[in-house]
Amino acid sequence: MTVMEIDRIEMADSNDELTLDMMFEWLEKMPIPEGIKVEIVEGNIFMSPQRDTHWDIIADIYDQLRTRYPRKRVKSDVRIDYPGHLNGFATDVTLIAEEAVKDSKGNWRYQDVEFVAEVISKRTGMNDYGSKKTTYATAGVPVYLIADPYTGRCRLHTQPKDGEYQAEVTVPFGSELDLTDTVVGLTLKTDEFPRD
Repeated sequence: MTVMEIDRIEMADSNDELTLDMMFEWLEKMPIPEGIKVEIVEGNIFMSPQRDTHWDIIADIYDQLRTRYPRKRVKSDVRIDYPGHLNGFATDVTLIAEEAVKDSKGNWRYQDVEFVAEVISKRTGMNDYGSKKTTYATAGVPVYLIADPYTGRCRLHTQPKDGEYQAEVTVPFGSELDLTDTVVGLTLKTDEFPRD
């Protein structure tokens, strides 16, 4: 019997309501290859490989944030549960508030997220532009950045209100993103973001 068969039996025999913790426990039992990112978006499990282009953009954003923020505030691929139906995201880059503390389960709280950056992958891009964007706005994440190596553009979303971002700016790779008037407080350079 495989892990998948055991998990299906456990799910079928369980009278409990499905939770993010249960889903992540099942995923931890699976042989997920190195370099595969796993997220749960609206109860659906998404697995996507980390390509060089993807990683280079993440590393560039991370490095620029580290010029201003200590390592303990800048996260990558760390599970954070967001509002809505079964949303356990492993954001590409996350900036946590200075005073943030983990919840009783040892996870960071979405209420303490100040900045999120997602780098588009072909198979999961619809989440970043769609349901994740709505979820981040609903959660009140002040700054949400989408870096798209396929179009060579960044979309910056700010001013979340009533489940939507009120302001959006799109710039081509190579331009600077002025975040000085946001909680991030710096200018993000995109001239070294590679394209696919």
